[in-house]
Amino acid sequence: MIDHIVLVKFGETTTDAQMQEVVDRFKALKAHLTGIVDIQAGINFSEKNKGYQVVLSVRFEDKAALEAYGPNPEHQAVAAYIREVGRVDSLIVDIEI
Repeated sequence: MIDHIVLVKFGETTTDAQMQEVVDRFKALKAHLTGIVDIQAGINFSEKNKGYQVVLSVRFEDKAALEAYGPNPEHQAVAAYIREVGRVDSLIVDIEI
């Protein structure tokens, strides 16, 4: 299995409602993708967050499912929304478990 974890940092103009919308749209991806074991997302409340406000996590069955995820139109729509509402930076981690 593969864990795909994304931390997202937004600009000062991004609202809490927009960040929650990112979380909601991301969680809704589960219905549109194959090979997902689990999907989680939430607002980062850690005091050591280094400015990364949203955490997105997907557990895939295998690397093939991860590779199919990137170009998927539903995933691309969520990624476009993240950019639209003011993404400043993101960190991505993929690990095999």
